Amino acid sequence: MKILIFYASYGGGHLNAAKSIHEYLKDSYKNMEVELIDCMKYVNKTIEKVTTKAYNEMAKKAPWAWGRIYSDSQKGPLAHITSRSNKFMAIKLLKLLREKQPDLIISTHPFGSQMCSYLKRKGKIHAKIATIMTDFAPHDQWLVGSDFTDYYFVAHDKMKNYLLSKGIAKEKVFATGIPLSSKFLKTYDKEAIYEELHLNPKKKTILFFGGGEFGLGKTRTIEIFEGFVQYCTDMQIIAIAGKNEKMKIAFEKIVSKYDRKDSILVFEYTSQVPEFMSISDLVVTKPGGLTTTESLASHLPMVIINPIPGQEEENAEFLENNGIAIWIKKDDNVTEILENLFSHPDKLENMKENTQKLAKLHSTKNICDILVIIPRLSRGLFTHNA
Repeated sequence: MKILIFYASYGGGHLNAAKSIHEYLKDSYKNMEVELIDCMKYVNKTIEKVTTKAYNEMAKKAPWAWGRIYSDSQKGPLAHITSRSNKFMAIKLLKLLREKQPDLIISTHPFGSQMCSYLKRKGKIHAKIATIMTDFAPHDQWLVGSDFTDYYFVAHDKMKNYLLSKGIAKEKVFATGIPLSSKFLKTYDKEAIYEELHLNPKKKTILFFGGGEFGLGKTRTIEIFEGFVQYCTDMQIIAIAGKNEKMKIAFEKIVSKYDRKDSILVFEYTSQVPEFMSISDLVVTKPGGLTTTESLASHLPMVIINPIPGQEEENAEFLENNGIAIWIKKDDNVTEILENLFSHPDKLENMKENTQKLAKLHSTKNICDILVIIPRLSRGLFTHNA
C-alpha cells in the first residue's frame, strides 16, 4: 500500500499533525510506503515561499488582515478565487501523483484536499482521499470537493455535526481528534524533571508560551507575563519564548525586576514540551490546534492569550465555552482574572476535569485504524508489527 501525506507550511500545526500520522504508520506497519510531502512547495516553490512569508508577516504585524482573509475565504469572491487557483495548481501536482501512484492520500491542509479532490473529479486519479482538519472550529475551505473526499477527521462531535449539516455523508466523518504525537502518551518521571529543573514539586507550576518566532501581541504578552510574575508569588513558572530572542530578553528582565530567578525559568526554545506539560498545573498559550490538542492530552486547563483572528479566535471561544480555558482579551485586567481563577480552588480543578471530556489521547492510532486496518481487514491484506 502506498500512502502520501500532504501538508502546507502555514503555521506548524499542519506539519506536526502530518508528522504524527507519518510516524505512526512507519512504526506500525510492514510493507507500506509512506511519504510526507509539502504539497505547496512541490507545486510551486516561489508561490509557496511568497504565501508562507505573507502568512507569517500578517500573523505578526497585521493579524486583523489574516482574520479578514480567513472570514472572506469561507464564502464569497475570495472563496472562489482560492478554489480556482487550487485547480490550476492541481495540474502540477498531478505529475507527482502519476509518478507515486498512491492508494491513499492524506492531507492536513485544505489546499492539498482541494487539489486532489479536483483531480479525482476529473478522473485523473483514483486514490482514496482523507482530510484531517487541524482546528477546533470548522471552515468551509476544508469542504471544497467533499463529494470526492472519502474521509474527514475532526476534533470533536460538534464539528462532525457541522459537516453533516453541510450534506457530507455520516459514514465519511469521524470525530477522532487532531493527530497527537506519541510523546504525549508517555509516562514521565516527574520527580526527575523537577530535580533537573531545580523546581519545587510541592508548588503549582505554570507553563507560559510566549508565542515563539511570530511574537504575536508582543507587548500584551509581556504585560500578561508580568501580571503572572507579580500575582503568582507562591507558584513557579516555566516560560518559553520560542525562536524569539527579544521575547526571551523581555521575560528575563521581568524575572530580574521581581527577583524571581529561583522560581521562574525562561527558555528560548525547548524540545521538552511533553515533559514540561507533565509537571504543569496550567498552560498559558495561543490556542493553535496543535498546542490545544497537547494541552488537552496533558489534562491542562488553559489561559488563552493573543489568538490570531480567524481559526484561533474560534478555537478560543470553543474552549472557553466548554469550561477548559479562560481567554484574556485585549482590555481585560490580568490581576482580576488571576484573582478570580486562583482564589477559587475548585475552578482550576473543574477546568482540568473538563479537559478529559475533549481529550482524544489515541487520535493518531484511531485515524490510522480507520484508514488502514479496517480496509485491509475487509480485503484480507492486514499485516501489523505489533
